[in-house]
Amino acid sequence: MVAVPLIRVAGLVRVFGAQRVLDGVDLDVTAGEAVALLGPNGAGKTTLLKIVATLLRPTRGTATVAGYDCVRDAEAARAVLGVAGHGTHLYEDLTARENLAFWARLRGRPADAEALAAVLADVDLERHADVRVRTFSAGMRRRLALARLELTQPRVLLLDEPFAGLDQRARKWLEARLEAFKAAGGALLMATHSFGRELGVSDRLAILAGGRVALDTPRAGLDPQDVQRLYAAHTEDAS
Repeated sequence: MVAVPLIRVAGLVRVFGAQRVLDGVDLDVTAGEAVALLGPNGAGKTTLLKIVATLLRPTRGTATVAGYDCVRDAEAARAVLGVAGHGTHLYEDLTARENLAFWARLRGRPADAEALAAVLADVDLERHADVRVRTFSAGMRRRLALARLELTQPRVLLLDEPFAGLDQRARKWLEARLEAFKAAGGALLMATHSFGRELGVSDRLAILAGGRVALDTPRAGLDPQDVQRLYAAHTEDAS
């Protein structure tokens, strides 16, 4: 039986003025799978994530999440999505606990004290639960944003440089959470410049160059040096 992709991108085109950032992108991510999206600055990685996240309309082509069209069924798609980009999108005048409770209510999830405490403990922020986020360091904000994803339990995760700004302990925590997310049948698409932990949790690598997926290959058996060679070959071809 063929697995039905939780993320499906077909013939995706996005034009900004005279610039064609995406030029016919095709990409599937199935349940239990993580795909690392690689590419140079300006390759369209963040644009692709924004389209799948329902934050940006494609010029042409389609993107679906769990069968929901990201344009026509945007609200239904958002209900199964978890998104973490460069910005943490936290409310600075609220405490860590209040941020999580507010986000859970927006997503229709329970926000009981026990659940909030458990998630904050997971990201080592329990001692800061009632501190306003405006006082947090960049790393603490990042951890709180990731805790928010765990609380809302999405089926699909879209991450932009997920390990950036995290200390070693937080990186190990995130790595374990992403592995558990896959094991539970979630689908993960993450954009990255790194050949480190992101590759460790990835099942496939997709190199974006020239507006298209220049290479889509299993990650198994590839060490970081292999990935660097493939990356250089395919991005140089598109330059």
